[in-house]
Amino acid sequence: MAERILITGGAGFIGSNFIHLILKKRPADLILNVDVLTYAGNLENLKGVEESYGERYRFVRADIRDAEAMQALFDEFKPDIVLNFAAESHVDRSIQSAIPFISTNVMGTQILLDESKRTKVKRFIQISTDEVYGSLGATGLFREDTPLSPNSPYAASKTSADLMVRAAFETFKMPVLTTRCSNNYGPFQFPEKLIPLMISNAMTDQALPVYGDGMNVRDWLHVEDHCQAILTVLEKGREGEVYNIGGNNEKPNIEIVKTILKVLNKPESLIRYVTDRPGHDRRYAIDASKIAGDLGWTPSIRFEDGIASTIAWYQDNRQWWEDVKSGAYLEYYEQHYGARLK
Repeated sequence: MAERILITGGAGFIGSNFIHLILKKRPADLILNVDVLTYAGNLENLKGVEESYGERYRFVRADIRDAEAMQALFDEFKPDIVLNFAAESHVDRSIQSAIPFISTNVMGTQILLDESKRTKVKRFIQISTDEVYGSLGATGLFREDTPLSPNSPYAASKTSADLMVRAAFETFKMPVLTTRCSNNYGPFQFPEKLIPLMISNAMTDQALPVYGDGMNVRDWLHVEDHCQAILTVLEKGREGEVYNIGGNNEKPNIEIVKTILKVLNKPESLIRYVTDRPGHDRRYAIDASKIAGDLGWTPSIRFEDGIASTIAWYQDNRQWWEDVKSGAYLEYYEQHYGARLK
C-alpha cells in the first residue's frame, strides 16, 4: 500500500542517501523532503531526483522550528510516516554556541512530535546518535540500555530530543521509534567531518588536522548500510523501541587518516596534530545485536571496500566538495529559495 512519507533534513548527508534508497525500494510511496538548507543541506545531493521520480518526490524549504509552517505542511501533505533526520550535528560548532542545537534538535523535534500526534501519524522515526551514551573505556559496547551520559552540547541536545520522543510514547502511546548510529561515512558527507575533510585536504595538499594523539576510536558505518538499517526499523521495528546501528569497524582516527593518505599516495608529513577539543569522547563502540536478532539487519559493506569507494567518490565529484567548501551553493539557495522561507 502506498504511504506518504515526510522526511526532514533530507538534503543532508544521511537524509539524502535515505531518500535515494527509499525511492528505489518503495516504488509506490510519495516523499516530501523538508529542509531549511543550512550550511550542511545541499540539494546537489539529490540532483536528478525530481526528474527521475516526478510527482513521487517533492522538496519544500522550511524550518522544523517554525510551528506554523510545520502545521501547514502536515495539513497539506497528510503524512503517514515521519522520519526526522534534521539536526545540527557538528560537535565543534556546538562548543562555540549551543543555542542553535537546542533550538533545532530539541524544539524542532518537539514541534514535529506535536504535529505527528495531532495528525495521527502511523510511525515517527527519530534518527539519533551513539554520542548520547557518552564515552567508553578501552572495553565494552553501547547497548540500548546503556545510561545516557552526553559530554558535548551537541550530544546533550540529541539526548534531550530522544527523551522527548520517549515521553511521547510513554505519555501518549505515540508510534515512535529511535535509531542510534555510530559514525557514518560515504558520498555527500559535508567536508567538516573527519573522512571528507581529510580526503579533500589531502587531494589539495593541505594540512590534515588531527585532534590530540589521534587515538580516539570510532565505530565506522557506511551510510548505505545505515540507511538500509533505518528502512528495516521503519518496516519491522517495534513501537517505543530504540535500535543501535553499528558497523563493527572500530578504528582510531589516526588509522583512518593514514589509510586515506595511503590510498591517495600522499605523504604522512601532511598530518598536523592539534590541541584536542574540550570534552572529546575517547571511544565509541556499538552493540548492534538487538537489531540483528530482532529485525535481521547486519552491515554488509566492509570498511576496506567502503573507504576505497568513498575516496573514489570524492575524487570523481571534486566540483561538489569544492562548491561546498567555498560556500557557493549557499549563495545559490538564497537567490532561489530565500524568499520562500518565511
